Amino acid sequence: MTPQPPPIPDNVKGQTRRVGVEIEFAGLPPRETAKLVQSLFGGELEVISAHRLKLMNARWGDFGIELDTQYAHPDHERLDAEAYRDSEWERMRQDFHARTRELIGDVVTGLVPTEIVCPPVPWNELDELDALFDALRRHGAKGTDASLLYGFGLHLNPEAPSLELDDILACLRAYLLTARWLREQIHVDITREVLPHANPFSRAYALKVLDPDYQPDLRTLIDDYLEYNPTRNRELDLLPLFAYLDPEHPHELLSDQLVQPRPTYHYRLPNAQLSEADWGSSLEWNRWLEVEKLAAAPDTLAERSAEYLARHRPAWPRRCWYALRRRLGR
Repeated sequence: MTPQPPPIPDNVKGQTRRVGVEIEFAGLPPRETAKLVQSLFGGELEVISAHRLKLMNARWGDFGIELDTQYAHPDHERLDAEAYRDSEWERMRQDFHARTRELIGDVVTGLVPTEIVCPPVPWNELDELDALFDALRRHGAKGTDASLLYGFGLHLNPEAPSLELDDILACLRAYLLTARWLREQIHVDITREVLPHANPFSRAYALKVLDPDYQPDLRTLIDDYLEYNPTRNRELDLLPLFAYLDPEHPHELLSDQLVQPRPTYHYRLPNAQLSEADWGSSLEWNRWLEVEKLAAAPDTLAERSAEYLARHRPAWPRRCWYALRRRLGR
């Protein structure tokens, strides 16, 4: 499938926008997966630990391949290289820790996904990255629909075409209005609906943000997002973007080690549909573009926002009651 052009194809520096891609699956352990990626895109293999590898200097940059659970990897905060050299007991303790984590990884392989974190890829080269999805299928990788236990997903990290507040707010509004259509197109797997990793935004938050009188500054936008969404597990996770834009923000979520500040939208909704022959990053990118197209059409965005508010905003007496309850903290 050919990736379609976005309304704004270049970033703020005038370069072709890039898209980070993360894919989860079962059926191939990390080491075999890393060799498969290397056969496609070159690079030098670096073994970080038994179930975590990096492919350095490959096509587009560095790939990360690992079992997607922290318990399969050594905890580097507990490993002290200096103590390792100076103490036989410390060496034994750290070796035991590493071997235990390796054993945990061996046991859970097949139950927790292997994850590939791809380097940022220019949007117009996503069809070349899709060769990876074809290869995974041929080598027995299993996606979301292969088992009720497989709540696997594909994440896209589209580089923001603009870092201006009005443009970010427009994209958020467009996503809130497009989210239901995206879920219908993707047929989000029931396992992923039950698990918390890609939860939808609440109607209360959508009503707040879609109100034309909502014109926050950046800090207010971030604070309101965190009040209504104190989690990484939203279908459109804005924490990496907000951490990039406001590195001094005091909220603990924005300094979480799992939140990597970057000028991208972290779109977590798609399934990993490896059973479908034409499925890949290009297809999900093309679906995502419906958000960007709406964000780039201010009159249509305002009209659809007004329709949403008219359809979902409570009648006046109920609005007063809800507002009073919210003020009282009930």
